[in-house]
Amino acid sequence: MKSVFITYDQAHQENVINALNECSARGYTYFEGVGGRGSVKGEPHLGTHAWPTMNSAIITIVDDAKVSRLLEILHNYDLENPLLGLRAFVWNVEESI
Repeated sequence: MKSVFITYDQAHQENVINALNECSARGYTYFEGVGGRGSVKGEPHLGTHAWPTMNSAIITIVDDAKVSRLLEILHNYDLENPLLGLRAFVWNVEESI
């Protein structure tokens, strides 16, 4: 099992949910109003007067076989709108109950 942590501009909300559905990643936890700044390009998303936009984040646990397809779909969304920002990070899941 893998944990996929996805951070994205709120404008990508529908895209991210569609990607999860397409990959049958049914369970996830959604975080609304996440601030941050990308490490390479893009503007900060801090919810302030100067930087009013915000991000969201989702974490999901999926079978190893689903990870590549999910990342591919998310990467394509990011390529379509590179200034919005969308990143995904994958970790091993050691145990679960």
